[in-house]
Amino acid sequence: MKFIHTGDIHWGMCPDANKPWGKERAQAIKDTFRIIIEKAKEMDVDCLFISGDLFHRQPLMKDLKEVNYLFSTIPDVRVVLIAGNHDRVRKNSAVLSFTWASNVTFLADEEFSSVYFEELHTEVTGFSYWSAEIAEARLNDLSAPDDGLIHILLGHGGDVKHVPVDREALLRAGFSYVALGHIHKPEISQSLRLAWCGSPEPLDKTETGRHGIIYGEISETSLRVTNLEFIPMAKIQYIPLMVNVTPGTTNTELFLRMSQEIEKRGTEHIYRFRIRGMRDPDISFDLESLMMRYRIADILDESEPQYDFSALFAEHPSDMIGFYIQALQKPDMSPVEKKALYYGIHALLLTTDERS
Repeated sequence: MKFIHTGDIHWGMCPDANKPWGKERAQAIKDTFRIIIEKAKEMDVDCLFISGDLFHRQPLMKDLKEVNYLFSTIPDVRVVLIAGNHDRVRKNSAVLSFTWASNVTFLADEEFSSVYFEELHTEVTGFSYWSAEIAEARLNDLSAPDDGLIHILLGHGGDVKHVPVDREALLRAGFSYVALGHIHKPEISQSLRLAWCGSPEPLDKTETGRHGIIYGEISETSLRVTNLEFIPMAKIQYIPLMVNVTPGTTNTELFLRMSQEIEKRGTEHIYRFRIRGMRDPDISFDLESLMMRYRIADILDESEPQYDFSALFAEHPSDMIGFYIQALQKPDMSPVEKKALYYGIHALLLTTDERS
C-alpha cells in the first residue's frame, strides 16, 4: 500500500499579511496543495492522509468546494482527513452538511472512528477536534487489533495543550503507521512507523528548514513500512542569517554584505537578519532601502556602540555624562540595561555637542 501523508496546509492563511509578498504567500499555500494532489496521481498512491488543519480556520462552503474539486481529480486515491485545532468542527460547521467526493472520507467525530478499505486490507482510525484545545493524551492508550490488516492512525497533536504524544507508547501500539500533524516541522521516527509530516509550506518567519510531504509504502505481508521518505514541496524558505560587525563596519559595507548573502541564497526566499558585534558609536545602521529591495521579514540590530566608558568618565567626572555612567554601568548588565546605557550616553553626547 502506497500513501502520501500531509497536514497543516492551512488553506486560507495569509502569512506575512502586512508585507508586500503576503498575498503571494497565501496563493503559494493553495498552489502547493494542488501540486500535492498532482503528485498523488503521478506517484500512483493508494491513499492520501491529511492529519488535520487542512484549513486555517472554520472552512466556508467555497473553501470546501475548492478543495473537494481537487480531491475529485484523483478518484482512484482514497483521501482520509481529520480536523485539527484550527479547522475544528463546530455544531454549525458547513463541513457537517457537505457532500464530499466519493473517494473522500472525513473522520468528523470527536471520538475515534475508522474507515476500512477492503481492497487494500487497510483500516484508518482517527478523530477530529471539536474544541480549540485537547489536553488529554488521547492517542497514547490506543492499540491496533492483531487481525492481519494494515492499521493507520491519524492524529493531530504533540504539545501539552493539543493531545500530548508519548512516542514510545504509540510505537508499541501495533499500528503499521502513525500519521501525525500539528507540529509544522517534519519528524520521522527511526522505526519509520511514526511521523509528523510538517506543513508543506512554512507559515511564519520562525518556521525555518525544509517543508514538504511524506511518501510511504507498507507491505501487505509484514504490515510494516518498507519505505518512508520526505519530499520537499515548499516554494520558499525563511532563512535566518547572522551578520557580525566591527567598529570599522560602515553602513554601505553592511548593506553590500547583506545583499550578497541574499543574492547567493536566492531572492525568492524570505530573510531574518541578526546583527551582532561592536560598532563605531558614530555609525547608525539604516537598512530601510535593503528591506525595500529584498524580502526581509525583520532585521534585529543587537550591535553595541564601542564606547570607552572609562575615558568618558575621566573626561566628564562631574557632569551628567559622568553621573549617568556611574549610575547605570555595572558588571553583568542585561541587554535592556546595556541599551539604556548606550542610548542615554548617545543622547547626552549629542546634547553636549550641540552646546559646544
